[in-house]
Amino acid sequence: MPKPRKALVLLEETPYYHCVSRCVRRAFLCGVDTHTGKSYEHRRQWIVDRMKLLADVFAIDICAYAVMSNHYHVILHVDTERAAEWSEQEVITRWERLFSLPVLLQRYLSQDTMTRAEQETVSELLTKWRKRLHDISWFMRCLNEPIARQANQEDDCTGRYWEGRYKSQALLDEKALMACMAYVDLNPVRAGVAQTPEESDYTSIAERTDQLKRVQKPLDDNETLYGLVPFVGYPRQDMPKGLPFRLTDYLELIDWTGRAILDNKRGYIADNQPPILERLQIDTNHWLYMTQNFESRFKGLVGMSHRLTAACRRLKYRRTPNLGAVRLLLT
Repeated sequence: MPKPRKALVLLEETPYYHCVSRCVRRAFLCGVDTHTGKSYEHRRQWIVDRMKLLADVFAIDICAYAVMSNHYHVILHVDTERAAEWSEQEVITRWERLFSLPVLLQRYLSQDTMTRAEQETVSELLTKWRKRLHDISWFMRCLNEPIARQANQEDDCTGRYWEGRYKSQALLDEKALMACMAYVDLNPVRAGVAQTPEESDYTSIAERTDQLKRVQKPLDDNETLYGLVPFVGYPRQDMPKGLPFRLTDYLELIDWTGRAILDNKRGYIADNQPPILERLQIDTNHWLYMTQNFESRFKGLVGMSHRLTAACRRLKYRRTPNLGAVRLLLT
């Protein structure tokens, strides 16, 4: 039985979540419909633009993304501390970028005289908005609903566009985060729509490598791209916010993984095995399996066995999902 969203998002355990949305009815998110010959490639940019807009509004950042022909992947990082630091004015400004303000809030901004009951209503409303602006469900809702309306308008039809609500996986530790990012960034390579990661359009890995080519110098660990979480290096004291890896290590790992999972090199492990796998203590064969089967092999919470059991205990699960798989692949 599927778990409710509140049982899959546990910010006390992890701020990282892998979300997937798929189209319903033989609908094309993008790509070319072989039956009609019509191209929907422009819809890829709809998704990327909307993601980046929402990352600028919400206290939620994008770690990785890949926009495919009938679905998309995105790995999100929820920054609750940033949301808590916003002033009331900033909460209103951010909310207004997505929704029209009620009359009561317009009066509040105009500094009109308000009763105590009205002031309490405003305070309750701002508390609700602040919570929604770092809520994954609201992020995905604000991403999917406008895209569905645009697509239905373009297709001159009505009805459901997305295959129900999005699917979510909580990434409980570095190993799960790194494996899932590689799984997402290599999606077009595995699907055969791109020869190399840097040629896979509308992915975070292509965006990061394109930035490297344009600046013609190594990207500093804390140098940021719009809407994407920066790589800040290995965990240490006084560590800035960002991905706990070095960008150069990650790019090397993605390149090695993409080469190793080619059909004509199945089971082949290159001699220049990336050292990051040694630091994370992940077996190379297990790594290759996870980066090809992450979404299908794991359901819901993903992480090392002790992190997984602790999270399930906090959520009061009767059983621990994925326990056998994580003991084999992540421990």
